[in-house]
Amino acid sequence: MKLGIGLYRHMLTRENFQFARQAGATHVVAHLVDYFRGGAHATRDDQPTGTDTGWGLAGDPDRLWSLEELVTLRREVEDAGLTLEAIENFDPAHWHDILLDGPRRAAHVDNVQTIIRRMGEAGIPIMGYNFSIAGVAGRTRGNYARGGAPSVGMEGPYDAPVPLGMAWNMVVDPNAPAGNLPPVTHDELWRRLKRFLAEVLPVAEEAGVRLAAHPDDPPMEFIRGQPRLVFQPRHYQRLLDLDPSPSNALEFCIGSIAEMTEGGLYHAVDRYSRSGRLGYVHFRNVRGTVPHYRETFVDDGDVDMLRVLGILKENGFKGVLIPDHTPQMTCAAPWHAGMAYALGYMKAAMQSLGIS
Repeated sequence: MKLGIGLYRHMLTRENFQFARQAGATHVVAHLVDYFRGGAHATRDDQPTGTDTGWGLAGDPDRLWSLEELVTLRREVEDAGLTLEAIENFDPAHWHDILLDGPRRAAHVDNVQTIIRRMGEAGIPIMGYNFSIAGVAGRTRGNYARGGAPSVGMEGPYDAPVPLGMAWNMVVDPNAPAGNLPPVTHDELWRRLKRFLAEVLPVAEEAGVRLAAHPDDPPMEFIRGQPRLVFQPRHYQRLLDLDPSPSNALEFCIGSIAEMTEGGLYHAVDRYSRSGRLGYVHFRNVRGTVPHYRETFVDDGDVDMLRVLGILKENGFKGVLIPDHTPQMTCAAPWHAGMAYALGYMKAAMQSLGIS
């Protein structure tokens, strides 16, 4: 197993690469979506403030990430002594009509195929994604973690409908008419995912790229009136069963799975790590389950993280673990301090189990 760090677009700097290296990380998962662009609640740190009602505007629908941009990023990461393991999340501007089954769907499938081909040419092996209409929504931010540290949680059901012109919790059409997005069924959303995978996985296999699916966050059956896919651990198996391609993989989030109401986290870790289909792992801890939970410091939640590591080791997982996100700490560099704490814990835990 390898220790990694996730960095948002505005954090993809040499200074932060050096920070990651100094904290013991060897790999990077990069976000190229600018979630904070135009967002009323945005900060320039780790998470939005307030409630996740819209992180901002999606990017330029006519400008995909170029091969040159991807190669440059990989080289900058490597120049700092790190390895670029994955890109996390497509920009909604590039694929929202795949999620919505809208009029530009064919063009958006071509967008995703082009991005995957470019990633393969650039030598980036994993693309993390979340097949969700509403995206990340309904979470709140407060002093939820130990010592009053700022963290993320959920305080109850959240059902504000998705407005027209929004997908994946970002505005994709600022000129959309008033009104809300009509709801669809779970079966329809699964149909859309199956069709998407059938069109994209052959391209991913040829490019040498794995598509790694994130579970729903928060893992509710519905959010904002829209259905969710992987909101219980067993639904990950349904996703894997849609297509046997080795490029059909999982972005395995310990925190999101721990938030699920059916329980069975350790069984899920064992089952899916045995499958050989884990892309990379979000290694974070929580207290409680939806719709009432709090994200905690990595050593202070309901999950026995050493037990999780032991299962991953026993089943031969060789991929990357990242903290995903973590509570911030009271100092001049809140995000960096919280991330350094998580990385230090993870590195020590890995060493204690003989993981290198």
